[in-house]
Amino acid sequence: MKRQFLKSKYILVAAVVAGGLFFDACSKSFLERVPQGSLTDTDVSTKAGIGELLIGAYAALDGQQQDVAAIGGGGPWEAAPSNWIYGSVAGGDAHKGSDATDQPPISLIATGQFDASNGFFNTKWKVLFDGVIRTNVILSLLPNVTDMTESEKSQVEAESKFLRGHYYFELKKMFNKVPWVDETMLVDYKQTNTADIWPKIEADFQFAYETLPPTQSQIGRANKWAAAAYLAKTYVYQKKWTNAKTLFDLITTQGVTAKGDRYALTNRFEDNFDAATKNNSESVFAIQMSANNGSGQISNGNQGEMLNFPYNSPFGCCGFYQPTQDLANSYRTNAEGLPYLDDANDHPLKSDMKVLSTAPFTPDTAPVDPRLDWTVGRRGIPFLDWGNHPGRSWVRDQDYAGPYAPKKNVYWQYNQDKYKDPNSWAPGSAINLVLIRYADVLLLAAETEAELGNLNAAQTYVNQVRTRAANPQSAVYKYVNDANPMGGFSTTPAANYVVANYPAGRFAAQGQAYALKAIRFERKLELAMEGQRYFDIVRWGTANAEMTKFFAYESKITTDLGGAKFVAPRNEYYPVPQRQIDLSMKGGTKTLEQNTGY
Repeated sequence: MKRQFLKSKYILVAAVVAGGLFFDACSKSFLERVPQGSLTDTDVSTKAGIGELLIGAYAALDGQQQDVAAIGGGGPWEAAPSNWIYGSVAGGDAHKGSDATDQPPISLIATGQFDASNGFFNTKWKVLFDGVIRTNVILSLLPNVTDMTESEKSQVEAESKFLRGHYYFELKKMFNKVPWVDETMLVDYKQTNTADIWPKIEADFQFAYETLPPTQSQIGRANKWAAAAYLAKTYVYQKKWTNAKTLFDLITTQGVTAKGDRYALTNRFEDNFDAATKNNSESVFAIQMSANNGSGQISNGNQGEMLNFPYNSPFGCCGFYQPTQDLANSYRTNAEGLPYLDDANDHPLKSDMKVLSTAPFTPDTAPVDPRLDWTVGRRGIPFLDWGNHPGRSWVRDQDYAGPYAPKKNVYWQYNQDKYKDPNSWAPGSAINLVLIRYADVLLLAAETEAELGNLNAAQTYVNQVRTRAANPQSAVYKYVNDANPMGGFSTTPAANYVVANYPAGRFAAQGQAYALKAIRFERKLELAMEGQRYFDIVRWGTANAEMTKFFAYESKITTDLGGAKFVAPRNEYYPVPQRQIDLSMKGGTKTLEQNTGY
């Protein structure tokens, strides 16, 4: 697929509707003027114009729009679509990383001490509503287009509603109290946020599911099955288990990617995080990333992840997003090859904490799940083809944030000329950001079956994921020669990898509570460092217990969690940005309300 489909210049037609509620740098006088040289509604009410606007709506997915930055947006990491801050750092997958003086607003989010004045939330809110506005502009203009067939209009409407559904899904799971603004509200956009918008999100995904074709001519476009997966996930978040099951039954038996490949787990777990193997059978819907595209910047290449590379390493920057010891311990396996569901932290993984890189160190030899070493960079284990991770010398402040490094966002050395983007002070890459992958779908299907009492079916889904983890192709192997990491890998596993399926009938024999515990733990293992954890534990109602336990354990290892505390129900949702509340005046009254506890 050509990159310009997702990143062509957005034609700003009716962005003034963003006025006060969503963007904060426009004065009233500016909004009352017609910008010189701008295009009118009539100019873009054509097939070509609508096509460009749709490209702009897709382009908003990566959260790096230049027009947002120009009117007060923050750093690109503040709106990263991976949600590495809001989903993983906040959920115990990772420490903020770096050192105590760098990006302090993230520290407040990591320790549960955030409030409505934190500018990161305002950036995220604005960027997501920018996506909403782009889709609304399309939907408002579409009826007036005369050189498109009804079928063509229906497809554009469906893609626009799919994208709007995505942006609102992100807003809802983060902020809960979110105003619904659609194409009929381009003038009166200051709506209240007291009504539940899940039904509106459902309706958008439902229309997309019923209208979109099963395949697309361009890989980055949403298809019928991506809409089905998003709709099913929307049902899961609302605990509409029967509705969700109906869709999962179809997705897992009939679903295909935009290019027509049947949904299936890849043989290699790592293929989901490699630019050379992107858009594979597991990619349900992904943000298409590119490197070295001639723009002279990395906004198309995972700019939101630019901080997240080992410090003092070949990557140049910046030492953020360090996996936690709690996460590393979770990959321990017992004599059955199964995880320690209740007491993983009683079986800690050996680390090089406080050990100099010049001092001897032998990696842990006890059994672990191989997904550990595709997720957590640790000393003595191959860090892709960059060499064995050297430990402390690649960590900015080990005492502050621990000994580990992120790995899923890192490109390979052998093809970095193609997939690394060096056009900034920190690197970008062409690794796709997969918003929904098939393993996520399978585990949501497992959760749904368990909630409905179908425990054998739930176990079958979980074991599909574990079978892939146990595949020898998913293991990390030692180098043929440690001194020449690009010289190839041996046939000797880099660690003692032992992972097995749950024995037949285990879920049914142990009961629903056990099955749900196993499924939830499997999501922690499979989707770690992918921005999911915080939102999962909140929707399960376990966030208070999980984060309290995490803070008690992890704060004894690192110094970055001082004062950390999860306060329920306050911390179950992020605050509506205070700036947006202040800007929401209508008739002398603020239309936006704050979430509980702020």
